[in-house]
Amino acid sequence: MSKFKERLGKLSPKKRLYALETLPGHLAESVQGERLHQLLTDFDFIEAKLDAIGVQGLIEDYDLARVSDVLLSEGQTETLGLIQGAIRKSAHILERDKMQLTGHLWSRLVDFEMPEIQVLVEQAKQSRNSPCLWPLRANLERANEGALRTLIGHTNSVTAVAITPDGKTAISASSDNTLKIWDLDSGSELRTLTGQTSYVRAVAITPDGKRAIFASGDILKVWELDSGSQLRTLIGHTYSVTAIAIAPDCKRAISASVDNTLKIWDLNSGSQLRTLSGHTSYVTAVAIASDGKRAISASDDKTIKIWDLDSGSQLKTLASHNSYVKAVVIAPDGKRAISASVDKTIKIWDLDSGRELRTLTSHTDLVKAVAIASNGKRAISASDYKNIKIWELDSGRELRTLTGDTSSISSITAVAIARDGKRAISASDDKTIKIWDTDTDTELRTVTGHTSYVTAVAIAPDGKTAISASGDRTLKIWDLDSGKELSTLIFDTSLLKAVAIAPDSKQAIFALGLDGLQIWDLDSSRELRTLTCYTSYVKAVAITPDGLTVIATSDRTLKIWDIHSGIELRTLTGHAWSVEGVAITPDGKRAVSASDDRTLKVWDIHSGIELRTLAGHTWSVKGVAITPDGKRAVSASYDKTLKIWDLDSGKELTTLIGHTDRVWAVAIAPDGKIAISASDDRTLKVWDLLSGKEVASFSGDSAFDCCAIAPDGVTVVAGDRSGRVHFLRLEGVKQLTVDS
Repeated sequence: MSKFKERLGKLSPKKRLYALETLPGHLAESVQGERLHQLLTDFDFIEAKLDAIGVQGLIEDYDLARVSDVLLSEGQTETLGLIQGAIRKSAHILERDKMQLTGHLWSRLVDFEMPEIQVLVEQAKQSRNSPCLWPLRANLERANEGALRTLIGHTNSVTAVAITPDGKTAISASSDNTLKIWDLDSGSELRTLTGQTSYVRAVAITPDGKRAIFASGDILKVWELDSGSQLRTLIGHTYSVTAIAIAPDCKRAISASVDNTLKIWDLNSGSQLRTLSGHTSYVTAVAIASDGKRAISASDDKTIKIWDLDSGSQLKTLASHNSYVKAVVIAPDGKRAISASVDKTIKIWDLDSGRELRTLTSHTDLVKAVAIASNGKRAISASDYKNIKIWELDSGRELRTLTGDTSSISSITAVAIARDGKRAISASDDKTIKIWDTDTDTELRTVTGHTSYVTAVAIAPDGKTAISASGDRTLKIWDLDSGKELSTLIFDTSLLKAVAIAPDSKQAIFALGLDGLQIWDLDSSRELRTLTCYTSYVKAVAITPDGLTVIATSDRTLKIWDIHSGIELRTLTGHAWSVEGVAITPDGKRAVSASDDRTLKVWDIHSGIELRTLAGHTWSVKGVAITPDGKRAVSASYDKTLKIWDLDSGKELTTLIGHTDRVWAVAIAPDGKIAISASDDRTLKVWDLLSGKEVASFSGDSAFDCCAIAPDGVTVVAGDRSGRVHFLRLEGVKQLTVDS
């Protein structure tokens, strides 16, 4: 116990709260730098402040040390910056689950060697909760790498984002039919604008910061930001509106649409002034020059058009991209425009001549968004799969990449830069908004795992190795004790979907999408046999306990094979939609399949007869696991739940509720008392199967798609959508099972 915790424990609750609120400020004002540094590096203070005041108050304490007259050494300043960075990166998680503090601080800071940091992470480790899922190695983005902060609250893809002129507030639009207003300093959600009947695809803020215009379907709405009240509705487009720009005088707006047109609106009256026609495909973006006289539009017809706003006449067509143009912006001086395209390039144009000045080519995927700083010197662009770049416009030089995490299957949909040019925000179809420091090199280190999302993990029955499969078309074999990568198997053309390891731990079977199944010898890393005859993706595979038979899914069927001969023994039919998962009972007599048709089916493996159907989920069932006694199954579903089933009767026993998004996978411990689930809500959850209660959780930086539990019952391996392979330990579970 630290001295701070000891002193705090002697105070009354009221005085304790007062001390936590005021002590950092008092130390800063009285220029007690050393004491302030000691306080802010004490885990007991961090934990107590978070619990009593909240995460934002804690973050602001570190600002006191930075902006006040407190004299700190360079090393002390760096240490406090790292701790603040770690807390800020985890703020969106700590706001919902303060129990994640110990694991998150440890994972984000343990790789830094400063003595104060190492003392802090050891304090965090010693203070971990029980039971818990504890990371065996750092498995999160480190402090001050990647985004500064993540904003969560939307329940579907975030489609657009805009920042108010004062840089204090942002507005996001989403496919969940809402807009949200955010405080950028605190990350807090200020207001949600609801009531839309369609996706909100575009949003723009007037230059005076008083109003916002957004598009929902083919309708535009004008809102007053202070009151959150709707002022008027603009109707005229015949298909969805994709983009909005507002003139500098705040009197006119222009909208772009899937109906191939742009429309100019009078914002005071709500009347339609003019329709601009000329594009031959969807109009995807629009911007207005700073003099308010010209507009520029981008289209899926591969062109950019410049328009005279007063007359509505088309001035020029810029045609140099060789694919859809998805974004366009105009520099503040009105002389240059920047466009972004599916052809993976960004182009800089001279607006007066229409001449292409420069092509920027370092993106490796389609570029979907671009924004320009208010000084006109830098631009920011975003491509598919989380790749954000900052450019110097005069030279065309790439200054930095804000994130090196190109592995996620989520895509950035929009970017915006604050007027001071120091912060940028990005929107993503993973339902989040991220805040970035544009002046700092935030490129990520190489993660432990793959360069694309992890599709499956399996642990050898002897408990020595684990295997992970990935969308990067590789399989990796890991030493389970050390978490070190032993070898990588590369598959040039196949999409790896599933993996199973034979009972002798010597062979593994890999599901290779349309290429069927391959059986490999793990010691020699040699392919032994290929099982083909598939016409759709193989998504799941399981091996019988005797090691002689394999069952794999294929579209709406399951196929049973003899492993040694490679002969297909039978096909099981009965599901109405795709079969997503399969598990085999320990006696090898029955299999349970999970399907997108919202059901599970129990099969007799020898005869191929369907024994019963388990119905109860309200959405796709993605995973299934069977208890060691063969009596129960646990299923994971897109309906955000897991269900426990009695296999003999087919009766639903319990529903496990706690995830806030789709559940992809489930694994059961060897004692049959504990289960682990993996979810799109970015958590792994630990469940007591006897009580049906959640007993522990671990929150990651990305959605979890798969998980497995080792024969020791405490080692967990999980794969996430960023490509990371996580190695964790179930702490306090043995006591939990004894108590149960």
